[in-house]
This record gives sequence, C-alpha cells and structure tokens, in this order.
Amino acid sequence: MKNFFHFDAKTVREATEILSRYSGSKVIAGGTDLLGALKDSVYPILPEVLVNIKTIPELNYIREDEAGLKIGALATLFNIETNPIVREKYPILAEAAHAVGSPAIRSMGTIGGNLCQHVRCWYYRSSGNRFYCFRKGGAICYGVPGDNRYLAILGGKVCFAVCPSDTVPALVALGASAKIVGTKGERIVPLKEFFLVLGTVLAPDEILTEIQVPKPKAGTKQKFLKFALRKAIDFAISSVAAVITVEAGAVKESRIVLGGVAPTPYRATKAEDALKGKSISESVAEDAAKAAVADAMPLSMNAYKASITKALVKRAILA
Repeated sequence: MKNFFHFDAKTVREATEILSRYSGSKVIAGGTDLLGALKDSVYPILPEVLVNIKTIPELNYIREDEAGLKIGALATLFNIETNPIVREKYPILAEAAHAVGSPAIRSMGTIGGNLCQHVRCWYYRSSGNRFYCFRKGGAICYGVPGDNRYLAILGGKVCFAVCPSDTVPALVALGASAKIVGTKGERIVPLKEFFLVLGTVLAPDEILTEIQVPKPKAGTKQKFLKFALRKAIDFAISSVAAVITVEAGAVKESRIVLGGVAPTPYRATKAEDALKGKSISESVAEDAAKAAVADAMPLSMNAYKASITKALVKRAILA
C-alpha cells in the first residue's frame, strides 16, 4: 500500500478544512470499503491524505424527535439494526442494516460509509487499476461488452455498475434526507438526489454527517427483501424496499425502491401507480411487480435480474 498521511479530526469543521486543504484526500471511518481498495490499488490516483472522522464523537448517535429519526453518520450498522426505536418504528431500516455483510462488518461499518461506498463492479475494482473505465475518467464501461452478469438492467447509461448499498433503498423508501457539511456551510439533500450515476453530490470538502428520516404516517407498513447468491456477506443481485400506506382498505401512498439493479436507487413509480387506490391482492401485486421492471433493458448476461426483481416486488407488496 502506498504511504499516506493520516489525520484524526476532532470536529466536523476540522475534517472539512483538512479535506479542502489537501486535493484528493479521502474520508475514512470504519474503513471496510476504503482500505481494501487502497490495498488493491483500485484507484487511478491513490490519496496522499486520509481524514479519520471516527474520532468525532458527536457524529455517533441514533435518536428520535418530533420530526422523526436522526442518525449520525458514524452510527454502526449493528447499532442501527438492534436499536429498539428503529426496530419498532422503522423496521425496514433494521432489516436492511441486518442484510449488510457479516456481523464483523456491521460492527465496524457505519451508515455513512454504507451510503458513500464505491461500486463493486469487478472491472472498476480490478487490482492495479487494470481497467481505466468510464467511472475513472476513461472512455468505456467495460461491463457492456464484457461480463455484465451483476450490472444494471435499469437506468444504465455511461456506467452500468449498480448502487451496492442495502440501506439506501430502505432509506429512500422512507423519504430520508442527508445532512451535508462543508467549509461553505451545511445543506439538506433528499437522499434520492444524493446519488449520481458516477458517485454522489458530495463536494471534495464535504462530509455526510446525518441521515434524517420522517416519521411514517399512520397505516404504513414496511418491508425489505434482498436476493444474493450467498445469504451472508454478499451484495445484492436485487433488493426491494416497500413502504405502503393503506387507508380504508386501499393503498393511499407507496414508495417502492429497487437496489442492485441500477446505478442509483431506482424508484419504481410505475409499480406505485399500479397500486394507488387499490386493495392489495395477489393480482394487484402481480401487476405492480410487472410494472416495476417494465422499463428494464438488460445487457447480454443479466436478463435474469428482471425476473428476480419482479418476484421480490410482488413478495414485498404481499408482505
């Protein structure tokens, strides 16, 4: 691994100032994503400075107020999945956090890191930066003509690597927002807008500090489902987060968000439209599931993802 300078930031302000001072510096917390990438020399240019934010105590919390749930970026996935408030009122988030990796990873990995992690595409992750792909500034997505079994079937454009996070679909389905702090101040961004095809909206001097989740409306039920080749550790082939509000026996409002099938969390609005105003039944769930993947455009080796996603959407709705 290339040598680098390591700073233990004591405050958010100190961390953002260090980031602004050193070009190409990166944030580290649990390190479950970044350290492996550094060891394998994944990036074209390796960072010379790492800013450790695990030493900022005010970023580690899970609490609820009148507006809803507030989660500090350093809250671990284990603490989120076992938190009584999350399990009782935001169970979809507890389910999604539990689906991440192994117990050891969940004990180290933070919610901020789970949101900001880099994609797992094996061309992008190839050791020694063997494939200078579009995401790295190159001219091609190697997955399109190559082995694309695990790449996007929805929303793919210049890069077909999928959003790898399990917690992201659940948080987007809950209508969560991200609090971002930089040297120029702070801003609140709806989590759906936080993700871009080639990364996130974070500027080089900005840090994700908090996730804000509004309280679910009365009559709302939640479900997260994930399909992976291995039940433990593996990233999702496909996942679905469904948050559905029923009033007088009919669906009043729903958010159905897909993971593992698009470069960003994919809001299945056609599925939501298929549910609105209807009582949930086998046939209604089947129609919504078909609508969820109606716009799928699979690559040469990943059409199977559409069938799996359709099955997950139907099961989540019926659940």
